[in-house]
Amino acid sequence: MKRRDTLIVAAVAGLARLAVVAWAWGKFPPTGDGHFYDLFARRLASGLGYTVAWPDGAVTYAAHYPVGYPAILALAYRVLGARPEVAALVNAAIGTAAAACAHRVAIRELSPRLALVASLVVALHPALLLYTPAVMTEGVAASLLVIALACLPANGERRAARVVAAGLVFGVAILVRPQIALLVAPLVVAGLPSWSWRGRALAGGAALAVALLTIAPWTARNCVRMKRCAPVSVNGGWNLLIGVETDSGSWTPLEAPGACKTVWDEAEKDLCFERAARADIAAHPGAWLAKAPKKLAVTFDAFAGAPWYLHASNPAAFGDGAKLAWGAVETVVSRLLLLAALLACVRRSKDKVALARAALALAGAAFAVSRTGWPAYGLLAAACLVRSRDEAPSPIRAATGVVVGLTMLTHAVFFGAGRYGLVVVPLVTLAAFACVRARPLSASVSSASGR
Repeated sequence: MKRRDTLIVAAVAGLARLAVVAWAWGKFPPTGDGHFYDLFARRLASGLGYTVAWPDGAVTYAAHYPVGYPAILALAYRVLGARPEVAALVNAAIGTAAAACAHRVAIRELSPRLALVASLVVALHPALLLYTPAVMTEGVAASLLVIALACLPANGERRAARVVAAGLVFGVAILVRPQIALLVAPLVVAGLPSWSWRGRALAGGAALAVALLTIAPWTARNCVRMKRCAPVSVNGGWNLLIGVETDSGSWTPLEAPGACKTVWDEAEKDLCFERAARADIAAHPGAWLAKAPKKLAVTFDAFAGAPWYLHASNPAAFGDGAKLAWGAVETVVSRLLLLAALLACVRRSKDKVALARAALALAGAAFAVSRTGWPAYGLLAAACLVRSRDEAPSPIRAATGVVVGLTMLTHAVFFGAGRYGLVVVPLVTLAAFACVRARPLSASVSSASGR
């Protein structure tokens, strides 16, 4: 029955995404960062390497954008042809796999009916579904996190191979979105609540080691080609400086600082930008910290990655009205699920920990229904990471707390955008159905270990 339900979720997710791809076919050329992902994928598929061809005929090696997504697209481009519709099909396949994996994660902890409903909501979440045609990384990164969690051993299992498999998926995810490196060990620890702390720490370290080994060939390539051993990409300095310069909290065009204007090497320019950003932060730490609320607001108040992308790509096919309407749908659905995830953290109990968590959740609920919603995500992260001794562990809530918390920290440091918040969507959705339950740990393990 559980496998049947997983297949149902996969079928629904796949058909819905194929319908979106069919609707978008031929309408939406790559735009924004998608233009560069498509360009690099085409060059990789043609055997030209991860390089840039300049108007004067020069060809240089590149690492500004992470290689993972263009490399995935390049494999498909070699077989099916280099066109954005092929990228949409790749996104659809990965999103379908993630929805099925969401069910495998949910069934370990929820009743069969709730697990089916929760994973169907993940499969049809408007913020993820309409993003399928976008030649962008955020939906893929969110999907890979769910797939990695599904690879981890279920409660009561001791399978090293599953930890290794999770590490491999995490490695691919890091190549797609380098910030995920911060999540690997904490997510593994959160995902194995029935293990001892020593076992969880070892599993987290092992998964991180496998992930780093997975990206090691690319790091070695950067050492040789970029003359800098950047683990994945060389845009951390750029992004940090944007976080210093932004007034809106989101991306802003940069004017090279004086010391960097004559630095042309890509890796060296990134280091120069990083030095300039660090110097500015050290000189004006208060001004930099004061920008964090705006960065978090543009990341979490409304995701709207799909409406933004489709409108920017082809305003005639996806006009202002469609952009506004779909953005409203995404926001309402996301806020309702956020509210449900917060309320799911509340349990009737006089236990001090449960009362503290309930206070966090109820405060978050007030923000979830207000215009400024980003504090609700921070309060959800805190509430998800608090657990009384008499409660069954919840890998879903623990993983949600880790992903939401570290995602907020990352974009408070750098800069924000609604599409960056998409990485939290699948787990917040599952957390909306993971109500707190007081029951013996042994009962929790035995009921969740069936497959």
